[in-house]
Amino acid sequence: IGSGPVSALWTEINRCGQNGDFTRALKAVNKILHENKDDVTALRCKIVCLIQNGGFKEALNVMNTHTKSLTSDMIGFEKAYCEYRLNRVDHALKTIQGIPEQTDKLKELYGQVLYRLERYDECLAVYKDMIRNSQDDYEEERKTNLSAVLAAQSTWENTSAEDLGLPESSYELCYNAACCLIGQGQLSQAMQKLQKAEELCRKSLAEDSDVTEEDVEAELAIIHSQMAYVMQLQGRTEDALQLYNQVIKLKPSDVGLLAVTANNIITINKDQNVFDSKKKVKLTSAEGVEHKLAKKQLQAIEINKALLAMYTNQADQCNKMLASLQTQNPGHPRPVLIKVAQLCREKQHNKAIELLQRFSDQHPESASGIKLTMAQLYVTQGHVTKACDILKSIEEMKYKPGMISALVTMYTHEEDIDSAIDVFTQAIQYYQSEQPGSAIHLSLVREAANYKLKYGRKKEATSDLEQLWKQNKKDVHTLAQLISAYSLVDQDKAKALSKHLPSPDTMSFNVDVDELENSHGATYIRKKAAKVVGESQPKEQGPEGVKKKKKKKKGKLPKNYDPKSTPDPERWLPMRERSYYRGKKKGKKKEQVGRGTQGATSGACAELDASKSASSPPTSPRPGSGTGTATSNAIPPRQQKPAAAGATRKKAPQKKKKGGKGGW
Repeated sequence: IGSGPVSALWTEINRCGQNGDFTRALKAVNKILHENKDDVTALRCKIVCLIQNGGFKEALNVMNTHTKSLTSDMIGFEKAYCEYRLNRVDHALKTIQGIPEQTDKLKELYGQVLYRLERYDECLAVYKDMIRNSQDDYEEERKTNLSAVLAAQSTWENTSAEDLGLPESSYELCYNAACCLIGQGQLSQAMQKLQKAEELCRKSLAEDSDVTEEDVEAELAIIHSQMAYVMQLQGRTEDALQLYNQVIKLKPSDVGLLAVTANNIITINKDQNVFDSKKKVKLTSAEGVEHKLAKKQLQAIEINKALLAMYTNQADQCNKMLASLQTQNPGHPRPVLIKVAQLCREKQHNKAIELLQRFSDQHPESASGIKLTMAQLYVTQGHVTKACDILKSIEEMKYKPGMISALVTMYTHEEDIDSAIDVFTQAIQYYQSEQPGSAIHLSLVREAANYKLKYGRKKEATSDLEQLWKQNKKDVHTLAQLISAYSLVDQDKAKALSKHLPSPDTMSFNVDVDELENSHGATYIRKKAAKVVGESQPKEQGPEGVKKKKKKKKGKLPKNYDPKSTPDPERWLPMRERSYYRGKKKGKKKEQVGRGTQGATSGACAELDASKSASSPPTSPRPGSGTGTATSNAIPPRQQKPAAAGATRKKAPQKKKKGGKGGW
């Protein structure tokens, strides 16, 4: 823009504003401000141009440096918007509350600020008021934001979403409705809504010819990630993991979506596939994640980081993360439980129990879960009675059937039957006063009676059995138990009660015994005798009709069997147990070893003495022989080396012949 009068510059600014060319408009505004730096209109135009170009910090600096010229009623909305976009949400809220006139656009921004601050009840009221009192083209966007508030309430505050009759005409509305259902635990219906949202998204994007398939997949990434989350909650971890990895491969621009998806993959991996978890955990620490997610989401991510550090044996890093989490939220039990797990990995069980006891004393609202962990640690150390004392101190769980069952089982393990019966007695008294005659009450009475009968406390069981029988006098089984218990305690009472038993005729059942014995599940079947038809005499059978008797095969006899000799009657006994066994003979060896070569005997020496042998004519050597000694083709015997002094020789073990067709 060349130099010219101010009116020409304003014309240029107006034209650039209509065309959306805010960069050229900003240059023209700066020229006007160069001539008059306090021109209010030019300053407001500069702020708008900076906001449109994303220069929120520069716009905020202009507003802060010209506070005298630019009052809050002039640029209040622009200032609050810049603070909101710079993630200074608390400052934006103060700025909005300081503006006297509440316009529609300011209410829109107010609702966004309240949503970011997680003040959902106030945010819901703002959007309801805007939808009721405004008539423009942004009604669907406001309904989308309203459905997002309902979804957040259902997910993060565990409140049932209010049915406002919102339509599901767009995929954003359908997606938010699915999030509401997930928060309420209706996973199957939520999956159907997500599939419908995917269809609507594909249809809406298919109308735009400039949108590519990659753009469609990028837009569907948040829907697919939520589908994977539903699959994970349903236990379909393999399908969920596959879908999560597809979203990660797309590399969506939304850092919040990437962080949540990576965190959910880490939760599936747990202590397995740690290398993959280490790669994914970097995505949860991307810049700007803290401004995209709710506080509970960020807290869950930090807890999972600490768990991953514990699984990878990074104790120092794990302790630092846990200390930071405890500082941010001192009453949250998860960091304490992870710290306890870390101490248990280091075999410091006493320190772990002390830490749990200290936390339960400081934060009684979270003491129930902490005390359950303490009881578990006591049980692992073998201190079952201490674990029982801890469980009995949890008031809100003291009389629940599961807790009663656990206490009775543990006391029985310790053979403390009196304490187990006392647990039953206290529970029955509680339900007698709070829920008399209820299913839980009668079930506890029956279990107590059975327990007392099992451990021989029949006198104590009679009161419980009488109470049960009075509730239902047609219960023959309970009456029989009661009579059996009284038979050892009070026989007169047992006789009196036996009159209430039904007669044998009424107790008979129409059972076909033969059919029962011949049934598939019968273990013994009575053989029936063949029925004789008529009184006809059996026919005389000829020689052909007589069955030939099979000849018994003679047993095989040993090869050296002599039929003339009588067999030894003690042949079946071992040799040592026979009457004629006298043990091994300990006589002198027949032949003493001589001084000659090893293995030669004195008898052999005599035979080899030539002087004692008969004279024989000398023989001449054969022609061609080199020496006068004789040669032999026999293999010489293998000599055994003498054992060392004080040692004993062991006979080499013989190989046993295997069964089958010979061979070793």
